[in-house]
Amino acid sequence: MASILILIGLLLVVIGVIVKWAPGLLSWFGQLPGDIHIQTARGELFIPFTSMILTSIAISLILNFFKR
Repeated sequence: MASILILIGLLLVVIGVIVKWAPGLLSWFGQLPGDIHIQTARGELFIPFTSMILTSIAISLILNFFKR
């Protein structure tokens, strides 16, 4: 369990560095086909279906890889 938490922490650090110094690398995330973005005069609604499915698949693959 401790090794999984360490890996998650390292992954978050890497993502943070990428977002800080190279924001263009992740500009596609949240703008995929299937992500719903509705904007009206009263407000804005954003539901990232496709982005969250890809995130879930990636996390599942990473955890299954380290679980074995």
